[in-house]
Amino acid sequence: MTPTGPSTTGARAAHRKAIGLAVAAAVGGFLFGFDSSVINGAVDAVEGQFDLSSTVTGLVVAIALLGCALGAWGGGRLADHWGRTRVMVLGAGLFFVSSILSAAAWSALDLAAWRFMAGVGIGIASVIAPAYIAEISPAAIRGRLGSLQQLAITIGIFAALLSDQLIAEGAGGADGTLWFGWDAWRWMFLVAVVPAAVYGLLALAMPESPRYLVGKGREDDALRVLDSVLGPEESAEDRLADIKRRIAEDAKDEAHGSLKGSALGLKPIVWVGVFLAIFQQFVGINVIFYYSTTLWQAVGFDESQAFLVSTITSVTNIAVTFIAIALIDKVGRRPLLLIGSVGMAVTLLLMALAFTQGHTVTDSSGAETLALDGAWATIALICANLFVVFFGATWGPLMWVMLGEMFPNSIRAAALGVAAAVNWLANFAITLTFPPMLDTFGPSIPYLFYGICAALSFFFVLWKVDETNGKQLEDMSEAVRHRS
Repeated sequence: MTPTGPSTTGARAAHRKAIGLAVAAAVGGFLFGFDSSVINGAVDAVEGQFDLSSTVTGLVVAIALLGCALGAWGGGRLADHWGRTRVMVLGAGLFFVSSILSAAAWSALDLAAWRFMAGVGIGIASVIAPAYIAEISPAAIRGRLGSLQQLAITIGIFAALLSDQLIAEGAGGADGTLWFGWDAWRWMFLVAVVPAAVYGLLALAMPESPRYLVGKGREDDALRVLDSVLGPEESAEDRLADIKRRIAEDAKDEAHGSLKGSALGLKPIVWVGVFLAIFQQFVGINVIFYYSTTLWQAVGFDESQAFLVSTITSVTNIAVTFIAIALIDKVGRRPLLLIGSVGMAVTLLLMALAFTQGHTVTDSSGAETLALDGAWATIALICANLFVVFFGATWGPLMWVMLGEMFPNSIRAAALGVAAAVNWLANFAITLTFPPMLDTFGPSIPYLFYGICAALSFFFVLWKVDETNGKQLEDMSEAVRHRS
């Protein structure tokens, strides 16, 4: 029989508090996923509305990612000065305002500007959530709580695709007219004000990170937060002492509070985080979510079918994230990353092969599109969803968990900001280059490139990534300190 008593009850209550705070912080991930995919249903209508070339369309879609990079880079530094929760409120406010302005856009130029503003807000949310979750989580469940960020991203992707589909169907297409005479694609942007407002209100109610509170001399406040989330099996006083010791040591040796190092200007551990961030995007995951409707229309689906397939893919992504949550603290980070690399490489290369079997079809208007017939269409669809399975169960959540854990306390927010900024820049590069690559080469060459990157990620993890499972953040800080 499992023992019960005050200790067990206290642990459960503390874990529930930690889970609640992690869920609230992860709503920033929901905004991240929602904004990433809301453009999916609107992109063709925007292109037609403003008569854009494929390159300019790619820029309008991708410019939000440059804003994300700026927000991520600056968000970590702001969080060290203002606090984690205040910066969350800032991110929510930027996203709220930009959603309204994007819906009211009168040209591609101002739409791009508002999309950039939204990106700044999302970039801030993307870097603050993993750091905050890592700093308030008990070590025993830190991986699972860190995975909530990716789960929220996947739910945000699904919510955006579903709302896009419902709005498009209600208006007879993304370029149709809906309430108050507004185009359907404008309503797709406007609905984003709801999650932005929810995130801002939650951030106002959340306690500050213990690490930040100790750094500002508010030790009693930090102890209260630690007491509420750690439970009796983990001493809040000991964790507080570890944080104070680390801050004192960092103050004596300011070099260890800097990202600068001998390896091309950065500490080696920062470079590991940077390459994790690059590989997560260079496997092409966001091509599936940003351009999936366009992609599936290119292989023979009509608009309604393409929306449905995109929605099914996003549901798959949500489901498999629960696999990561179940396994991450049991199997470990490195084994899951290695499995994911192999699975993604195989499925992407099979997709590239399937697309080489396509043929060009000319419709009644004279436009040419790629079509896949029979078994190859089925193979492409299955491989696309299996790719999402492998990504969603491994690299999707695990990169954010690793970035929240792997850096020393003294540089966690700043280093996470740099890695997240690089992640957004890699996302920008992939998003911007896909439309012209699709127009020039068809889908096969892009997916071949993504498959090669997935294969390379296997060897990077094998040689350069250390396991962080079950280790206290302060212990990892000490280990990194000696290696650097």
